[in-house]
Amino acid sequence: MKICIIVDDYMPSSIKIAAKMMHELACELVHLGHKVSVVTPDITVSSVSIEKLDGVNIYRFHSGEIKNVSKVKRAINETLLSWNAWKDTKDILKNNPHDLIIYYSPTIFFGPLVYLLKKEWNAKSYLILRDFFPQWTIDNKILNKHSPITYYFKFFERINYTVADTIGIMSEKNLEWFRNYYKTDKPLKVLYNWTNLQISDRYRKELGVEDKVVFFYGGNLGHAQDMMNIVRLAINMKYEKNAHFILVGAGDEYELIQENIERENMKNITLLPSVDQEEFKQMLTEFDVGLFTLNKNHITHNFPGKLLGYMVKEMPILGSVNPNNDLKNILEEFDAGLVTVNGEDQLFYENAKKLLDEGFRLQMGRNAKRLLVDRFSVTNAVEKIID
Repeated sequence: MKICIIVDDYMPSSIKIAAKMMHELACELVHLGHKVSVVTPDITVSSVSIEKLDGVNIYRFHSGEIKNVSKVKRAINETLLSWNAWKDTKDILKNNPHDLIIYYSPTIFFGPLVYLLKKEWNAKSYLILRDFFPQWTIDNKILNKHSPITYYFKFFERINYTVADTIGIMSEKNLEWFRNYYKTDKPLKVLYNWTNLQISDRYRKELGVEDKVVFFYGGNLGHAQDMMNIVRLAINMKYEKNAHFILVGAGDEYELIQENIERENMKNITLLPSVDQEEFKQMLTEFDVGLFTLNKNHITHNFPGKLLGYMVKEMPILGSVNPNNDLKNILEEFDAGLVTVNGEDQLFYENAKKLLDEGFRLQMGRNAKRLLVDRFSVTNAVEKIID
């Protein structure tokens, strides 16, 4: 089968977990004998650029910046994604029909492109839905429910769902929520995040944390995460001399974290900018506990992709979620992590202290790996999509 993957970020230059996941998906499809092409934006090309990576054909089209830029600039450039993709790649893609289109959201703006390709190829489409935008911005009072810009985003969101033949949603509770949110007869499936099972090595000496239990966070440092949640935890842990926090990434709360570290004169937390995927993998092999946090105002139930890397490394997971998030149930079912609701600062602190015990940490880490193999392998994801 010929399969076209559409995603707004891709390997090898990207540091985003979505890029890594979608490349692993593409490689697994190639391994199973399918022919795979990826269509993705790139600010460095002036028209379509064609390359190959691990047996995957990649068509990069010209786009304005859509990562780590102002919200207005991002909205404009994302709105133009389908137009730019079609303009740059239509001559190639019209003569290269595919049987299946797999597209990833966020972004919500690839719906028009998928519509055109389905019409051109008479192909089926599978939406991998990881983010309910603009709903989470309404939940967090970034956008007003009845503002014109919200209606604008919802218009494109509807297109995104309408052109999908099947929609893969990341957890059972999200599936329940989505059924109430979007009325449709088309198949809705639970499609967990995925990873392949690789491990590498290095890093403690460079950061001077050889004798510490390291609580590691890697990924987006933004409003949707509420990074002050982790900063508060680090402040509460400042008298635990064997604990250290390392945060790696980029986002609109990076400077806020930096300001708080300086103001509180915090010695137990290290903030680092984004690194590439290989460096990130090496960091994961060195550290002890995988951290995540979600803003308490979310109504939908995000499953952060960073958890996959933690599980690969057999890291126990320490997290804080929005109320009723079923991620808590999944991790607790396998005894793979300790999860509190955002705002339960004392319990978050007590859970962190439990993970200073090496035996407890190692057992929970092994359980995390077991959860990964049972629920979150790339083979699992491919089987569900192809079925």
